[in-house]
Amino acid sequence: MADSGYLFSVRGRVACVTGASSGLGRRAATVLAQAGAQVVGVARRADALAEWQAEAGGETHAIPYDLSDRDGLEGLARQVVDPFGAPDILVHAAGINTRQPADEVTPEGWDITLTLNLSVPFFLSQYLVPGMKARGWGRIVNFASLQTTRAFPGGIAYGASKGGVAQMTRAMAEAWSPHGITANALGPGFFRTELTAPVFADPERAARNAAQTCIGRNGEPEDLDGPLLFLCSQASAYVTGQVLMVDGGYTAK
Repeated sequence: MADSGYLFSVRGRVACVTGASSGLGRRAATVLAQAGAQVVGVARRADALAEWQAEAGGETHAIPYDLSDRDGLEGLARQVVDPFGAPDILVHAAGINTRQPADEVTPEGWDITLTLNLSVPFFLSQYLVPGMKARGWGRIVNFASLQTTRAFPGGIAYGASKGGVAQMTRAMAEAWSPHGITANALGPGFFRTELTAPVFADPERAARNAAQTCIGRNGEPEDLDGPLLFLCSQASAYVTGQVLMVDGGYTAK
């Protein structure tokens, strides 16, 4: 029988998490650090990153960087490698939702959404994959969404980006899994984060969302821990190109 402690272990691995200063990205970076990984957290706000490091403990390194600056990603990749070496695990949790209705979408809103949610995960991965190839082992975890497959009001740019994440994840798997690198995506349901604050600001809407799940409640940050560790560890060695919905059964109803 396989050793479950080994299967789900990330101890000694190097991880990079974008969006590590808040929300589900912060939760992911904290969980990986507390599970024994050396974690490089990337986000725009230096003060929030410092708070994350104090919360996470373990071996961490913070890189304040505005990911909307796509031209600087190659330099960012070099910074990511500096503290602990090339990452084994890459978690793309940074994102934005402008919530512009279709008739009011601006080119600027569209571009920043597609850049942060879709372009950055690909190009940052492209820069860091060679280190994974050299070891014959790597884990890429993208962040999908309910809007990967569902259309929500005010979500046309966000939904387009998250639909793209699903296909990008499959294409990453096709390209890189022969080298021992799995690429999968987590699809969170309604979790209370900075990004979903407008949803939870309306108690009736939050209650309706909870009622649409099979479980009967919205997500709590700890609901992400197990699926994340699964996709970041040896336990998922034969799982690639998949979107794992962590939504309490919202998309099943």
